[in-house]
Amino acid sequence: MKFSLVPSFLLPLWAAAAPAAPATPENPSFSVMSTRSGSPIHFLPMNAAGQKFWLGGETTSYCPISEGCPPGNQTVFGPGGYGLNVMVPGGQQVYVDPNGALSFTQAHSAYIPQGSAIGPFSYQPGQNWGYYIFSGWGASGFMACPTEDNRWQVFAAVQNATVPKGNVAECLGFNALANTADSSPAAWQYI
Repeated sequence: MKFSLVPSFLLPLWAAAAPAAPATPENPSFSVMSTRSGSPIHFLPMNAAGQKFWLGGETTSYCPISEGCPPGNQTVFGPGGYGLNVMVPGGQQVYVDPNGALSFTQAHSAYIPQGSAIGPFSYQPGQNWGYYIFSGWGASGFMACPTEDNRWQVFAAVQNATVPKGNVAECLGFNALANTADSSPAAWQYI
């Protein structure tokens, strides 16, 4: 058996250069909605904003072209959930930062902070909905943590996350229901 090592400084470039998996019925593009009965995060959409992910709030996007811009008002993950479904050359990769926050790369950049996890993420089909899962670092999926401005930031469900209010016990684990989306880009880029 032969092993090859990739220097850690090349991993973000290598991952960003990897082609996205094609959308198929078993591995579609998808949006995410949280479920946790009886909680303030039940049925909230997951939105990309400020290079992080939030439950509720608004998706933030940008398009530099005058015609042909996708709507950009809904956050859509590409097949497998390793990146966002965008038009921008090079795409935007999804990762978990060293503090445990679910994050995405800036457009035109493959920079991911050292100590981040670039997976494993997975889309698992279900009866009516699929599921979006992060299983790195021994996580059991995702959790939403309250912020000072009354939003819920998405983190990997790990006990050592550095959360906005400093207390992981205030975070709520949730099921990330994945709803199949159109395979065409949902935004030029998310910001």
